[in-house]
Amino acid sequence: MASPSHSSTSPILLNIGGRTYATTVDTLTHREPDSMLAAMFSGRHTVPKDPDTGMVFIDRDGKHFRHILNWLRDGVLPLLHDSQYQELLREAEYYQLIGLVDYINENMKKPDDEDPELTRRDIIKCIQSERLRFRGVNLSQLNLSKLDLSFVDFTFACLKNTVFSHANLQKAKFGDVEAVGSNFEDANLRECEFLGANLSGSTLDRASLQSANLQDASLVDCSFCKADLRSAHLQSANLAGANLTGANLEGANLKGAKLAGTNLQGANLQRAYLREVDLRETLLEGAKLGGANLLGAIR
Repeated sequence: MASPSHSSTSPILLNIGGRTYATTVDTLTHREPDSMLAAMFSGRHTVPKDPDTGMVFIDRDGKHFRHILNWLRDGVLPLLHDSQYQELLREAEYYQLIGLVDYINENMKKPDDEDPELTRRDIIKCIQSERLRFRGVNLSQLNLSKLDLSFVDFTFACLKNTVFSHANLQKAKFGDVEAVGSNFEDANLRECEFLGANLSGSTLDRASLQSANLQDASLVDCSFCKADLRSAHLQSANLAGANLTGANLEGANLKGAKLAGTNLQGANLQRAYLREVDLRETLLEGAKLGGANLLGAIR
């Protein structure tokens, strides 16, 4: 047990859920003085020890306790995977290691959760002065609604959960962007380039996408309700689970597009190019298919 007879450098043997560790009173009490561990080994309490091994037993998972000891010794942790951070966080909370809890929460932030590199005001200043490119810039979670962003180059940008509703984005370039969960409701996206973009889970209801290029784009679970996709290029796009209820796809090219679970009820597919498309799991009730090219399509 820890008692006044033990110096701060006296060895303490711990059995944490079957794993054994050796440390000192000073390590357990110095860095986090308000923690449960500090209270246990402060000398104010009698801590039961195994009479044979001299170990103090704590009934917790001992897998990550070495990280806790290293934190108490040095105030740092190695780079861990998110799942390891989550497991270590539970242990840190149990031991009431507030400093370690804060450290883990900070380091668990993914790059996608980082603050955007520019603000809405920065964007407005840029578009007022000249047509700048935002290639590869992190603009995640910004509210860029109602702005005139026509012709802007967002290629390779991170636009996750970014709001573009009612914005003018005509002929803007979104090639290879990461735009999961973004909002393009009622936006002007005519002739935009989304080649290879990831828009999974995004909302594009009532957006104007006439003649837009969405080839090879990931549009999984996107909502295109009543969107204007006339003459849009959707070759090999992944539209699995997308909602295109009432969308206008007249003359659109969907050759090789993935439409499993896609909702095309009430959509206008007149003169659309649907060659080699599997329509067996597609909802087509009320859809207009007059003049559509269905050569090789599976129905």
